[in-house]
Amino acid sequence: MPPPATSTGPSVLLVEDDVKIAQEVVEELESRRFRVRHEVSGSLGLEVGLAHDFDVMIVDRMLPELDGLSLIETLRERRVRAPVLVLSALSAVDDRVSGLKAGGDDYLTKPFAMEELAARLEALLRRPNNSRETMLHAGPLAMDLIERTVTRNGELIELLPREFRLLEYLMRRPDQVLTRNMLLEDVWNYRFIPQTNLVDVHIGKLRRKVDEPGAPSLIQSIRGAGFMLRVSK
Repeated sequence: MPPPATSTGPSVLLVEDDVKIAQEVVEELESRRFRVRHEVSGSLGLEVGLAHDFDVMIVDRMLPELDGLSLIETLRERRVRAPVLVLSALSAVDDRVSGLKAGGDDYLTKPFAMEELAARLEALLRRPNNSRETMLHAGPLAMDLIERTVTRNGELIELLPREFRLLEYLMRRPDQVLTRNMLLEDVWNYRFIPQTNLVDVHIGKLRRKVDEPGAPSLIQSIRGAGFMLRVSK
């Protein structure tokens, strides 16, 4: 059985055993014209994921019959390259790292806002086909994920570890508005969002390092919304 053809939007495989959460996700995504196929166990998710080509997948970490990380690892071993968003109630850094090392492309902790879920899927769909590459490019910026170096027009930029992580997050989502809450959760791994100017301070430091004197800022503030790495003309 192929993904449902109720719209012409991207196809999504959702593997989630919590029926209530799954129903909410399906309703939200279908309202945005995604085509959603839902499976309730890891074994069924694996069977369907191998049998059909999906544009993107959402996989819960804790699943019956086959856990989510094993499911993702098996898909990657079988050369299924569709981007995967991992859902989990586990929010520790080690848990996020495990999800990404298993082959996930992004990690979203429960509970989550449906708007953020949809935004993350759309960001994954905008990635190049070879999304698990070791080099990132955004405008004049180039980032080597193995050597942990960044250059602008070939000139090396010295970044601190947190600045590197922040810029990597921005470069993976060019021309996308990123809220302060998204940055605090995904770059700083905050589960409960504090009232802080931490993001603004680090954005300011990063701007001073990546921008060229007299040139428009690559990292733009979007009034009332957040920030954007602007690379399109």
